[in-house]
Amino acid sequence: MVVNRTLLTSYIKFYIMKELIWLGNSRERLRKFPNEARRQAGIELRRVQRGLSPTDWKFIHGVGTGVMEIRIHLPSEYRVVYLANRPEGVYILHAFSKKSQKTLFHELKIVRQMYAEIAKT
Repeated sequence: MVVNRTLLTSYIKFYIMKELIWLGNSRERLRKFPNEARRQAGIELRRVQRGLSPTDWKFIHGVGTGVMEIRIHLPSEYRVVYLANRPEGVYILHAFSKKSQKTLFHELKIVRQMYAEIAKT
């Protein structure tokens, strides 16, 4: 039997997903998002679990290697900050809403604290 390696790799990536590891109160904060923001965050996190990039994301500089944010644009802005380059799973560092264009220092401080927890292990 001949197996197409590309097709097999795609199949494996689609069905083997990394575990979501929620740090701090990130899960509770995401649950407080409005329904549509929560739904979009779930779709994007599922993509990340499968090894794909979210549809709208950017790196968070100055925190650590591989820290990224999912960007959700509705009447308000929502962010889910995660780290996916660890073999044990996708770490959800923080979830928050934005009211200005610049991310608040307080939110970045929480992200740095959560990243420091991972770096200890």
